[in-house]
Amino acid sequence: MSLAWPRALMLGLCVGVGLGAMLPAAQAAVPSFAEVKAGHRPSDLTLLDRHGGPLQTVRTDPSVRRLAWVQIADLSPALLQAIVLSEDRNFHAHSGVDWGAVAGSAWANLWNTRTRGASTLTMQLAGLIDEDLARPAGGRSLRQKIGQVLTVRELEAAWSKSQILEAYLNRVPFRGERVGIGALSQTLFGKHPGGLDAQESAIAAALLRAPNAPAADVARRACGVLQAQQLGCTGLEGLTSAALARRGGLPLGEQLAPHYAQRLLREGAPHALVNRDGRAGHGGRDGRAELRTPLDARLQRIAIASLRQQLAELEGRHVQDGAVLVLDNASGEVRAWVGSSGALSQAAEVDGVLARRQPGSTLKPFVYGLAFEQRLITPATLLDDSPAQIATAAGLYLPQNYDRQFKGWVSARSALGASLNVPAVRVGALLGPDALFERLNAFGLALPHSGGHYGASLALGSADVSLLALTNAYRTLANGGLLAPVALRLTDPGATRPAARRVASAAATHLVTDILADNNARVLTFGLDSVLTTRGFAAVKTGTSKDLRDNWCLGYTDRYTVGVWVGNADGDAMQGVSGVSGAAPIWQALVRALHEGSPSRSPLPPPGVREARAVFDGPRAEPSRPERYLAGTEPSPRRTAAALPVPAATRPQRFGITHPLEGSLFALDPDIPPAAQRIRFEGEAGTWVIDGRRLGHGERWPWSPLPGPHRLQLIGRDGRLLQTVNFEVRGARWKTAARAAAAPPAAP
Repeated sequence: MSLAWPRALMLGLCVGVGLGAMLPAAQAAVPSFAEVKAGHRPSDLTLLDRHGGPLQTVRTDPSVRRLAWVQIADLSPALLQAIVLSEDRNFHAHSGVDWGAVAGSAWANLWNTRTRGASTLTMQLAGLIDEDLARPAGGRSLRQKIGQVLTVRELEAAWSKSQILEAYLNRVPFRGERVGIGALSQTLFGKHPGGLDAQESAIAAALLRAPNAPAADVARRACGVLQAQQLGCTGLEGLTSAALARRGGLPLGEQLAPHYAQRLLREGAPHALVNRDGRAGHGGRDGRAELRTPLDARLQRIAIASLRQQLAELEGRHVQDGAVLVLDNASGEVRAWVGSSGALSQAAEVDGVLARRQPGSTLKPFVYGLAFEQRLITPATLLDDSPAQIATAAGLYLPQNYDRQFKGWVSARSALGASLNVPAVRVGALLGPDALFERLNAFGLALPHSGGHYGASLALGSADVSLLALTNAYRTLANGGLLAPVALRLTDPGATRPAARRVASAAATHLVTDILADNNARVLTFGLDSVLTTRGFAAVKTGTSKDLRDNWCLGYTDRYTVGVWVGNADGDAMQGVSGVSGAAPIWQALVRALHEGSPSRSPLPPPGVREARAVFDGPRAEPSRPERYLAGTEPSPRRTAAALPVPAATRPQRFGITHPLEGSLFALDPDIPPAAQRIRFEGEAGTWVIDGRRLGHGERWPWSPLPGPHRLQLIGRDGRLLQTVNFEVRGARWKTAARAAAAPPAAP
């Protein structure tokens, strides 16, 4: 007769007496399976798109890694077998306490024999859901052991075996910060628990006994689990080492909006849970922490794909970064937020939607809108697109058009549509930098310096702005001059939206919109067939910053505003990339996707806008055509469109030496006659002196160059030194006896 049965009987009688004595005091209510599952709090928040589909997972609890609850039906059969075999072989047979194992453990402890212990999965779960039942460092007292047995008995009575096993695998700590089989499976093996094979399941089971053991010990224990199943251990040690050394890889699945997620959390978004119907509630779907957002996952994918495809097509032009933002005009909700090009970027963590960059010509609509509103000009006003020099505290400012060419007298409509720089600067000079600064800040651009700091260049986008602020400013144009904040969270239909604030005249804003949507107005620069052309209504503007560092395309339809930036996160210049060739194709792809089957419609003119036929006359006449005006500014039948006088500040002026510049380097060609390689000195009227030798007097003076460094001085009429410039000439000397070329020529 075996001694196990008597030992078990005696232990059972002792425990039974103890249970009978303590039963009234220990009848604490055991939580239901549904309550334990509902109380599961993942460390990661799953963001859903507006339709309820998964969009992005973001970690919200840095102290632990606990993922969404995993149902037993989604667990690998090999995993379930390995866990039961390793931790509780009689799990499906006992009622919570394996009395045979208890008796064996007690007898072995009596004789100081090492044993596997008698703790069942149910007993371990009791300690996981009730901290008072968790095993303390010094072991449990008799009272604690009896309390554990009582809890286990109630668990077994109220829960099914499948529920016990499911809850255990979701609550048990594994290695390091990982809690639950979901976190372990994804971090160690890069897969969901349903895909674990026999060897991976054995490693998971081995980690339950020794979570932080060395890889060799874990592999040895896992091999024991496999051998108990009559399976081999070939390659197990390498797999174990690779799994325990694995870093990152979380979360699995499609991650579409990492930068948006971080911005949302910084804004203090509640870690709310949503029910199956998407309404806010206290319980997430299957124990998931979820938050529905206004983003559209389909549009987000299109934005990501369009950005990466365009950057791939620009390969070799030194451009690797970009950002995309799409806003709903009415609600301000974000429909797409792409902060970077991802793997194509060397700074993928930088959010291009929030980074400040120079917007270039994308600020021109606000310049013209203010000038229209102040009735300084109309869309038919003729502007002079010719070389201009503007005196500033730092020297002369010489605005240039993108193509380095000038168009002469053009209408304000053509000047804005074709994005001509000089006319924009002339209009900005009429407004003054302070007025323009205030207008840009009224549109929410939050410029960090004063108008005087930027000066005349502010009209051409010399101030740094973010894509988020600039896109919302264009949304303000789309809404007729009404500014409202961007909505990062999904707007509750019953909630009161923030009141919009009027920052510009609806009528003047409409004139800007009408020009930005006029493909004919863009002809001078972009031609009739450009990527800015769309099937339905769209008002659009491109911009390129100084030295081709930033490239923009901003525009809006009747329902959406789309902003695109392309460039380099480190500020390096691109090579031959303009607004049309860089950002505009991405913008067009998004507008096309947004209005598939639902064409955008042109807005109706608001009150205060009149239409009349513009009759141009002046230095450069344009064909007579219908034009829109603010009421009271339209021309009479006998009156033609006025030409804007050239502001004195933009008339060509000369101060000091304008050519050559300090540090200039000239190279001589020995195959070209010396007389054909003269350098023309230009500047303010005065006396020219080269290397201490007086040349002559005037605004210009031709000089035949000599190799070597030179010092050029300009003396004013009053004998005062106006400026000194140092430059260098490099090249061969000519073999001429008289060196007649060195003699000063006659004054021009």
